Amino acid sequence: MSADNNNGRKVFLISPEAPVAQGEAAGEQRAAASGGLRLGILDNSKSNADHLLAMIIEGVKKQMPVASVVRLRKMNPSTPAPKAMIDQIEKEADFVVSAMAD
Repeated sequence: MSADNNNGRKVFLISPEAPVAQGEAAGEQRAAASGGLRLGILDNSKSNADHLLAMIIEGVKKQMPVASVVRLRKMNPSTPAPKAMIDQIEKEADFVVSAMAD
């Protein structure tokens, strides 16, 4: 979508929202039926990733019931998450969100 600003220049606006895939609605129904979503958060420890993830958590909580949130933070943004961390979040979460921010 484009619009003219006050200077007569065009400004292009891009929405990052994608249409809901059919499988996602089933996931929401399962989360609601089971008492809420078990949300996993994997913070890659980059600057502001914690702030971005906090906003995502609040947004998810507004959209559906959340039974629990497991938040794990990598020690270093340039190395992969340790296997123990991946195993833990896999056991404790239905859906996982990881963030990259600066």
